Amino acid sequence: MKTEKEKMLAGEVFKVYDHQLVHERQYARKLVERFNAMGEENPEASEQIIRQLFGHVGKGCEVHAQFRCDYGYNIYVDDDFFANYDCVMLDVSPIYIGKHCLLGPRVQLYTVNHPLDPTLRRNGAYGQSKDITIGDDVWIGGGAIICPGVVLGNNVIVGAGSVVTKSFGDNVIIAGNPARVVKKNPYQES
Repeated sequence: MKTEKEKMLAGEVFKVYDHQLVHERQYARKLVERFNAMGEENPEASEQIIRQLFGHVGKGCEVHAQFRCDYGYNIYVDDDFFANYDCVMLDVSPIYIGKHCLLGPRVQLYTVNHPLDPTLRRNGAYGQSKDITIGDDVWIGGGAIICPGVVLGNNVIVGAGSVVTKSFGDNVIIAGNPARVVKKNPYQES
């Protein structure tokens, strides 16, 4: 029989208030609160907290306060990562972010969702999630929302305020609610 955490990580319906999951969220919140309280005063110490919190951090990681996440250990960022002020990463499932990625202020990455069945949704007792994967050289504009299960290819630009509900391939500029391709990105590595 699977634990609630195993169900959560498998993308199955799981009990949000499972003792182990509550404990893990509380641990992450303590680290996040320490990180946010530090602000811009000590960049090295801030980065150490992020490295302790995230599942993987490559070379060159900068995250500005106020940052929020659920677990932290499901966030994997590669080299040269930047997240501006007030980003939220609800990492119930893994969030994979490639190299040279930029998140504007108030970007929100949501892997979690709730079941369609209203009896399971009552009181927020059950959740369900899907991974988010973001390729290399992606820039997500301020206030954009990335929904569960989305995969963004390499060299994608997401317009500010966009709501991304489906996946997109490489070398596109997307915008809107719901986001759609507005044009090909003319700046591509050869």
